[in-house]
Amino acid sequence: MTSPLPGLRYHLPSAVTSRETSADVVVYGATSGGVTAAVRAARDGHSVTLLAFDDHVGGLSSGGLGETDVGRASTVGGLALAFYRAVGDAYGTAEVHWRVESHVAESVFRKWLTDAGVTVLHRQHLCGVAMSGGRLVEVRTDDGGRHRAKVFVDASYEGDLMAAAGVSHVTGREASAVYGEPLAGVQPSSSHQFTMPVDPYVVPGQPASGRLPGVSADAYGKIGDGDERVQAYNFRLQVTDTADRLPYPEPDGYDPGRYELLRRYVEAGVFELYGRTTRVHGDVYDMNNHGAFSSDHIGANYAWPAAVSLSSASSPDDQAAAAAAGYALREDIFADHVRYQAGLLHYLSFSRSLPSAVRSAAQAYGLAPGEFGETSHWPHQLYIREARRMVSGYVITQHDASTFSEVDDPVALASYVMDSHNAKRVVVDGRPVNEGNVQHPLAAPLGVPYRALVPRTGECSNLLVASAISASHVAFASVRMEPVFMMLGEAAGCAAGLAAATGSGVRDVDYETLRKELLAGGAVLSADSVGGVR
Repeated sequence: MTSPLPGLRYHLPSAVTSRETSADVVVYGATSGGVTAAVRAARDGHSVTLLAFDDHVGGLSSGGLGETDVGRASTVGGLALAFYRAVGDAYGTAEVHWRVESHVAESVFRKWLTDAGVTVLHRQHLCGVAMSGGRLVEVRTDDGGRHRAKVFVDASYEGDLMAAAGVSHVTGREASAVYGEPLAGVQPSSSHQFTMPVDPYVVPGQPASGRLPGVSADAYGKIGDGDERVQAYNFRLQVTDTADRLPYPEPDGYDPGRYELLRRYVEAGVFELYGRTTRVHGDVYDMNNHGAFSSDHIGANYAWPAAVSLSSASSPDDQAAAAAAGYALREDIFADHVRYQAGLLHYLSFSRSLPSAVRSAAQAYGLAPGEFGETSHWPHQLYIREARRMVSGYVITQHDASTFSEVDDPVALASYVMDSHNAKRVVVDGRPVNEGNVQHPLAAPLGVPYRALVPRTGECSNLLVASAISASHVAFASVRMEPVFMMLGEAAGCAAGLAAATGSGVRDVDYETLRKELLAGGAVLSADSVGGVR
């Protein structure tokens, strides 16, 4: 599949270097949590190699997400809080600045990595692992690299390294009965739902003509039933309304026909494109999904989480072949998301099938010229809201989010609502219906236990997970916010350093020592310390 926009790709080609590295800690994935994991371990005196998948560091925090989903600001501590303070400094204010332009975020992360002495390698794509005695010995990348460490941290959004190391995990939505969660599985959506009747068939009123693009033939399902679907992905755009704004481009392969359902919805009287467009700084705005038919590409991402599936029991050649096929599949999914979202904005701006008022409203914004210059001013990072999730000795569930009890080994607090986007769009009684959106508050800030960052007993003993942690679909919907990932990354980096220094397995890290180290760095670990109830 060709790139929909010039310079924009998911899997960037690597030059074969056959580089071999050895460090105390190797972090796979330069997400925001990957950066904080690497920086924390390096500041604690350990040698660290950070393997970045593309040419950037910071993941979504430097990849388009400008409006931070904070929850209770008082629950954010450590390097996460320091990051948003550094953003404030960059903007010339002494205040913590929760909204950030992507280039500012990346500059902060890069300075931290340089100052800490972290070795950062780019275009590092996992293509194999070697295990010995239940420990991860080596990570191989498709540029011929071989990277060894005492302890590894998987900070990828997808949990690719975790899965390759044979760690138990799950993808999709558990049934309500699995953990006794009322919000699990198939759920009715009140938010981002169609509010006016629209005909979903190619020929209106004729089901035999087929469904319009974007409408699944799947059944709605029974409330509470589980499946392997994940909440929708999109790109978080940074846009502006200034005179130098860049018109939304027509992507390669643009097909206006895929927006016919939207056209009918507009004709019914609903246009809500910019309902979640929020000022970040100056004249730059963060544009997020809003409404029934928006930037979320519902149902197009199911194959993404497990696309790259490697087995340490396979030969290096077989692992490499499986990785190459998985990255090719993700490239197709990535390109389809770009084509869908860029095409959507181009359609709204220029299609003569829409009212002039709609076109004018869409044209009032355009891509910000100061961001993502190498990728057609489009973010390089797809918003992977959810992918694999580890299943460890402790699984965070809705019950943790709905009670006032605290875990024994917290390493961070999550306080944002359980926020899961729609997972499918189907037909019910002749109308399109979105399904899966959950917006539910927490009873109190949720303590993320250290046990949710380490594999269960008997599985990889020198691997920590900083993003794809052990949580149900429902609970992960709160945990998945970028400030939380930064705090979890810092905890993983600190624990990795402790394990590397003592030669112990990550499950054997003394929690009391870890707790004191995190508190010394400004971590917030108790809901009582921030006032308890939201």
